[in-house]
Amino acid sequence: MKLSISEVRKQLPALVRQVQRDGGASVQIMVHDEVVAELRAVQPEPEPGAAAKKLQQVMRGLPKPRGPKTHVSSHVKAHLYGKGSTAT
Repeated sequence: MKLSISEVRKQLPALVRQVQRDGGASVQIMVHDEVVAELRAVQPEPEPGAAAKKLQQVMRGLPKPRGPKTHVSSHVKAHLYGKGSTAT
């Protein structure tokens, strides 16, 4: 729903109740026929550490690397550009 700022001022308590009841509803606030703000319900935040837990879960599912470990920092240019590169 798009409303002018003057209409929002008049109806703010009712609009807040409407957005609170219907979590998917939003009200776009317009000034001079341009949307400048949006009133919507707060989205629930993920629990702290949820992204790290998901990443660890994905990493556990990946295959283990085979062969000896490669120390990339000791030969960065060869790792990035291939063996025998003359990049400086």
